[in-house]
Amino acid sequence: MKNLFTFYILILAPLGILFWLNKSDLINGTLFVGLIIFYALIYRTYTDGKRLADKNIIAKKDIWKMIIPGNRLEHFKELYLK
Repeated sequence: MKNLFTFYILILAPLGILFWLNKSDLINGTLFVGLIIFYALIYRTYTDGKRLADKNIIAKKDIWKMIIPGNRLEHFKELYLK
């Protein structure tokens, strides 16, 4: 996942789908909140960690450490700009 465009599609498309499902009343509010929490804690941790691991910035075994507050800011430039 070295391509920046692909990374942005992978992190923004699920949010767009979730908000569309919520707006069109295909999922209820409780499920929506649960999926947003899953997205923020699990999905984004994995995708950000996978991008950094693919770019050889962190080891694959350290992907889970992206859940620690501040790790995304530490690697902000590598994640979102390069």
